[in-house]
Amino acid sequence: MREISAQLITQTVKRLCIDANIHLPTDVKEALAAADGEETWPLAKETLRYIKQNAEVAVQNEMPVCQDTGMACVFLKIGQDMHIDGNLTEAVNEGVRQGYTEGMLRKSVVRDPLDRVNTGDNTPAVLYTELVAGEHVEITVAPKGFGSENMSQIAMLPPSAGEQGVRDFVLKVVEEAGPNPCPPIVVGVGIGGTFDRAALLAKQALLRPLGERNRDPYYAKMETELLESINALGIGPQGLGGKTTALAVNIETFPTHIAGLPVAVNINCHVTRHKTEVL
Repeated sequence: MREISAQLITQTVKRLCIDANIHLPTDVKEALAAADGEETWPLAKETLRYIKQNAEVAVQNEMPVCQDTGMACVFLKIGQDMHIDGNLTEAVNEGVRQGYTEGMLRKSVVRDPLDRVNTGDNTPAVLYTELVAGEHVEITVAPKGFGSENMSQIAMLPPSAGEQGVRDFVLKVVEEAGPNPCPPIVVGVGIGGTFDRAALLAKQALLRPLGERNRDPYYAKMETELLESINALGIGPQGLGGKTTALAVNIETFPTHIAGLPVAVNINCHVTRHKTEVL
């Protein structure tokens, strides 16, 4: 059985926290460039160029691409044939603590939802673990800003709502969000499972490359059509109008109960940050 140290987990999480907050993923940069090429509204084109310029300046100056450096969402796929020497949760939190402190990233986490006292180091992370085959661990750090997180919603629809009910809910959430999540946005949709599983599916959907469609042709078609419907709303980049309200719609699904149709919509701003490393 392969063994890795908790210290290596800490070092990796630290590096990914800093990297994710400074460098946009390649797929996001490509999607922004493609949107600029297709946008016809002058103000929207100008706004997209400012967004791209902002990303370039962040890299040049090694500064966060957005002032809201988010709550650290850390996804771990842990091989069942490996052993981590040390406390995994503590190792991840120490990586976040070091990354946000040494990277001079804004600390945005409060210790309690109601007393609102800042923890001072952006811990604890929101940690998701999944056991998989093999002897490696895949670590993804996805800092989640709350300008977009606050615009997310979940609905427990009746099965009779069907596909149209899902489509209507997704469009309602995006339209109600308007300019608040700093569009162009990425829309993660989770369908099925339970109340909590649908929300997780929606967040995981945001990690999928923007140009990669759902493997099921049925949902791939729905993704494409929902994107067209969202962009037809005319909200546009930063809410200033145009046809680039969203860069992508990603749907993930899971089997559900005969009496339910859970649907969650998790929105990301154009700064759809996530970095992955395999140990």
